[in-house]
Amino acid sequence: MSSFREVNYTLRPAKAVERRMLGEMFRRLHPFGRVEDYQYVGFGSIYFSDFQLVHRSLGIDEMISIEKDTNAKACFEFNKPFASIDLIFGHSADVLPLLKWETKSIVWLDYDGRLNLDVLSDISTFCTKAASGSVLVLTVNAQPELDPGEASRNQFAHDHGGKFDVGAYRLSKLEENIPGKVPPGTDGRSLRQYGVASAFYRTIINQIEEQLSVRNSTLRTKDMMAWRQFAHFLYKDDALMLTVGVVVFNETDRTVYDACSFQGLDFVRLDDSPYIIRVPCLTTKELQHLNSQLPAKDPNTRPTCPGVPDRDIDTYREVYRYFPNFSEVLWT
Repeated sequence: MSSFREVNYTLRPAKAVERRMLGEMFRRLHPFGRVEDYQYVGFGSIYFSDFQLVHRSLGIDEMISIEKDTNAKACFEFNKPFASIDLIFGHSADVLPLLKWETKSIVWLDYDGRLNLDVLSDISTFCTKAASGSVLVLTVNAQPELDPGEASRNQFAHDHGGKFDVGAYRLSKLEENIPGKVPPGTDGRSLRQYGVASAFYRTIINQIEEQLSVRNSTLRTKDMMAWRQFAHFLYKDDALMLTVGVVVFNETDRTVYDACSFQGLDFVRLDDSPYIIRVPCLTTKELQHLNSQLPAKDPNTRPTCPGVPDRDIDTYREVYRYFPNFSEVLWT
């Protein structure tokens, strides 16, 4: 069954916070030109949540949704919220090379699976073709492997001629996802908690650097492409998800990139240390009560709310501007 029939992508609070944070980051691109004139490329599914954001919040009209499920064309067409969304059916590896790359682009490839060679191929396409001022955002599942059951442990030990080693097992699973691309020095014992996300992050960055180096080998110095990271998120509504966002630009646009001032946003991350999106569980009344005290005139003053732990209040204070508003209407 298609994932959009298993998960309602509009009802994931941490994802909703990330989406709004990315929207604020995208607004910072204006030194490169009118953000409204960018094209947006993504995977809309049947909910088109990110498309609604980029159209309503950023004013982008030119939007392309790549959909691999060719058996659900009528469903996608029916749920398409805006006439300006161009639906293209096929795998991203086949569709991306055919797009119009002369236009500055915001490309958010929001996969529900793990990093794999197909994802790395999509990174290569972007790095090879994107115009200066374009953005690539990647989201992949970075949930650590579950410890195997006894049968799998015995089979792994038999196949590898020794006792079962959980670190070796986890490393073998990582190599299955990205054969030949596992970062040197990766220790299987580290592939717990955020360890898989860290390995995927390094693989993504290595792929960007490698492909831009190939592109630059045929360019004059002034036309060579550089990249800078602005987003590095981890969040978990169900599985742990990793998001990495970069801007690419040529040397003549370096001062233009500097003018974007991404670092002015608290949640921007320029290195391998992620911003972890945490969303506390709060009632509607608790949210309203906390909102009435935010933003605090004194940043050292913590809002208060009866019965809500301080750690949840501190977490909410970080994300309240991006917090989704879900509600249920009960008819009697």
